[in-house]
Order: sequence, then C-alpha cells, then structure tokens
Amino acid sequence: MAFTYKELIKMARVPSGKKINLRKDFDPGFSAPGWSKETANKRLEEGIRNLAEWQDKLYADDTYALLIVLQALDAAGKDGTIKHVMSGINPQGVNVTSFKAPSSEELSHDYLWRNIKALPERGRIGIFNRSYYEEVLVTKVHPELLEKQNLPPTTNKNGIWKQRYEEINNFEKYLVNNGIIVLKFFLYVSKDEQKRRFLERLDLSEKNWKFSTADVRERQHWDEYIDAYEDLFNHTSTKWAPWYVIPADHKWVTHLAVGGIIINTLSDLKIAYPTVSKETKQELLIAKKGLEEEDTKKNPEKSKKKRNKKEKKS
Repeated sequence: MAFTYKELIKMARVPSGKKINLRKDFDPGFSAPGWSKETANKRLEEGIRNLAEWQDKLYADDTYALLIVLQALDAAGKDGTIKHVMSGINPQGVNVTSFKAPSSEELSHDYLWRNIKALPERGRIGIFNRSYYEEVLVTKVHPELLEKQNLPPTTNKNGIWKQRYEEINNFEKYLVNNGIIVLKFFLYVSKDEQKRRFLERLDLSEKNWKFSTADVRERQHWDEYIDAYEDLFNHTSTKWAPWYVIPADHKWVTHLAVGGIIINTLSDLKIAYPTVSKETKQELLIAKKGLEEEDTKKNPEKSKKKRNKKEKKS
C-alpha cells in the first residue's frame, strides 16, 4: 500500500512535550513508499493551485497572517523550496526575509528585534529564511559570538540557552494569540547528500556562486549542529508553534511535505471570503446600473442590441 499524504505530514511533526532523537527518529533520505517523483510533482502542481486560492482567502479575510520559519544546514534546499512551493502565489501577498550575520545596528538591539520588524501583516504570508533560531544554533555552536551582543553582566551564560528557549516560546505564543500563525520547518539533509551538493556546486560553473568556503568550515561542526537542533526541537516544538522535520535528500519529498503542511494549516483556519450585507449588495446593484447606463449614453444602438440579446435568452 502506498504511503499516504497525511502519514507524511504526521511523520514530520515533532510532538510537543516528548523528547526526540533527531538521528534515530527522522530519516533525511526518506522517500514515500509507493510514490514516484512524477506522482509527487503532479500532486505538488495541484497543491500550488490550492495554495494560491487559500492565499487569496487569507488576504480577503484579513484576520490572520502566516509566518513560515525555514531552518536548515547548508545546501538543504531552503531557496529551492521557497521557489517551488510558492511559485503560484501572488507575490504581493508574500514577503521573504533572509537573515544573515547580524549587522552592527542589529547587534545594538535585542536578538528578536530584526525579526519583529519583518513580521507579516494580517492577510499576508511571511517567510523567514533562517530566523531568531540562529541565536540558539550558530551562537550555541560558536559561543564566542555572545561577546558581540553586549549582554548585561548579570546574564547567566550557562543558563542562557534555556532562557532563550523560554523567550522564543513566549514570543511565538504572543504571535499566535494575535493572529500570526507560526509554522516551523527544518529541512533535514544528510551529511553525504550535503557533500554531494557541495561538489556539484564546485563542478558546475553556473552553480559556483552558491558555494562558500565558510560552508565547509561549518560542516566540521556537523555533530554539534545536529545536537543543537535536537535540543531546540525538544524545547520549542509546542502545540501552538510546532516544528516539522522535513526529509531533504529528495527535493520532491521536501516540496510536497512543506506545501501540504502549509495548505492543511490554512484550511484549518476556516478562513473565507467576507460576506456582503443586504445594504452593500443593494449599493453594488446601483453601482452596476450606473456603469451600464454609461454604455447606453455613449452607444445607445449597441446597448439596445445587448438588451435584446438578454431578453431573448430569458
């Protein structure tokens, strides 16, 4: 029996309040049994059309916003996922923010400041390509970065990670309480597949620009990053803002899972186009009549033929 779509989504979710082992509980090379790349791409095309409809309703409803957080190790496919899953969406309704190493201005503020500035407004989708979670990932793997943050002398450096997990959970709870739905995806690529993609970027001239020597340096900290991710999942996958670990060795699995989770989340919101009152409908009819009368004044003969056609049909 083929693996079902719902099973794929359920498998990816990190349960709240339950400890997971990233290496044992999730497989970056997973490919849904009974599925093929061609089948998945057809489903994705259908999903993209559905997503465009849901985005339109999200904008019209003007009650919620959707924040999508994308985290991954290098070469896991964040940019490609955004490109493929969001390909059918109205670009006016989506804003993508990529967070790199903080600037001097950003370091002069608290670590959430630059993320708060980029939050989506009601009716829109915001995508964070990396996010505030870098402060419990990169900074945890390279604790010397804390020195640049000019933290108060009273800060307990040993307990700072637990403190930040709590702050992030409270922040996300605040967002959800105010209508900003938070979806968090970790694109889980294997070390072997990352190496293959790095070599491809080096071998193909058109992909050279994607490669950075810093990526190889960070690869030396692979186990530390996996430990840091596992720790943050166990502390910050909540009922109101769950984490999804998405297999990333096969890009078609990645795109299908991310797209499906976004669509399911939007459909659960019960958003719809606003209903129009009787008074407003009456105003619309009057406006329509006024527009039609403009045509009558400009071209009475044409309007007469149009009217006759309508009468014959009725």
